[in-house]
Amino acid sequence: MNIVLIGLRGCGKSSVSRLLAKMSKRSVLSTDLLFSYENGGQSIADYVAACQGDWRPFRAQEYQIICKAAALDHIIIDCGGGIVVDCNEHRQEIFSYRKVKMLRRNGRLFWLHGDLPRLAAKVQTDRSRPNLSSQLPLLTLMERRLPFYQQAAHHTILIDNKSRQEIAHEILALSMDG
Repeated sequence: MNIVLIGLRGCGKSSVSRLLAKMSKRSVLSTDLLFSYENGGQSIADYVAACQGDWRPFRAQEYQIICKAAALDHIIIDCGGGIVVDCNEHRQEIFSYRKVKMLRRNGRLFWLHGDLPRLAAKVQTDRSRPNLSSQLPLLTLMERRLPFYQQAAHHTILIDNKSRQEIAHEILALSMDG
């Protein structure tokens, strides 16, 4: 069974996944890094920009990456922030039943959930992250994704006022409970 970390960008999925790897002797697979690898090192931001801001081609390729990851066992999957969404024909975000179903096939999904204004402030200063929308403020977009994470997750891990170590220990304890 895989440990799958989901949550908004900036919530600490990558740093927690590395801690979990050390603590559990599991390998980590980052869906965002695998995407860049499979695209010759191209960043997600550059890929989406090359698609004129259309996230649909990226989300389609992200699904293929998830299919590969779900075929593995006993790993930690560090998911990109939008793993729980797809885009409809109007380029609006919708819940991704197909991606969540694939991740749940062989994984327990842990939602790292924290204070939205703090997370928004953190990611707005990081230029390496692609713009999620040209029409909506970041905080609004983040709020719209909350029910998607809630629907996808087996467990919600509250991250505010906790160290990365505490978060990792909580996830490990829950993953051993089945």
